[in-house]
Amino acid sequence: MKWQFNSFAQTDLGLVREGNEDSAITCANLIAVADGMGGHAGGEVASAIAINALSQLQPVLVDEKIDNDSREDLFLNITHEIDQEILEKSKAQPDLAGMGTTLTALSIFDKNIELLHIGDSRCYRYRDNKLEQLSYDHTVMQELLDQGRLTPQEVFDHPQRSLLTQALMGDSGLDPILISFEIKKDDRYLLCSDGLTNVLSDYEISKIIEANEDKNIPQSLISEVRSKGAPDNITIIWSAVTADKQSDQVRKLGAANE
Repeated sequence: MKWQFNSFAQTDLGLVREGNEDSAITCANLIAVADGMGGHAGGEVASAIAINALSQLQPVLVDEKIDNDSREDLFLNITHEIDQEILEKSKAQPDLAGMGTTLTALSIFDKNIELLHIGDSRCYRYRDNKLEQLSYDHTVMQELLDQGRLTPQEVFDHPQRSLLTQALMGDSGLDPILISFEIKKDDRYLLCSDGLTNVLSDYEISKIIEANEDKNIPQSLISEVRSKGAPDNITIIWSAVTADKQSDQVRKLGAANE
């Protein structure tokens, strides 16, 4: 049995931002969200670099002549290529200095899904009607939460909740890891930028998922965020893992699509 993603994705400017600094990609074996940061359109450039690098890697990840270990190494090490390209671009264009991006990506390798994650764009799995966060927020708030110095409610309302401890910024020195999850039939995955999770709680997200068909979930979530002010860009990928053959089409959204 060959598992593939059947994805529904959407990005939205929100109600405050002038440009969309989010980028995303969907295809049969790979989905990813990148949330850029930095002035003078730097965030748009950084997130597009991340997603375009994944787009170029995608054909290799489905090449069955390459063994799984090698494909996983390539998937993991794409972060270093992204970092290097951000560094070179920042040097060539000083007005982009300080730009960076989160990256949360899922790729299917036979019976498993591999999660590559840096920053605070999130990955959730929806299984047996239960929403579970699989990614770990690389934020100052999460560290304070882990130390018991803040409660979840204090974090949700905190003005500095998006302060990152890890991001791809050109000299990140990161040592990323892949986390592997076994696929079960009817699994669903939600990838999103923090434009969603800074506004809606996991409980609110779950209720919207329960009330909608797969194809309507991204738009329904975005509509709810917009009704609450949408202070940031919102990017959502909702993917069902299926054994049915999916299109080989690669779709890019947001800054990477411009």
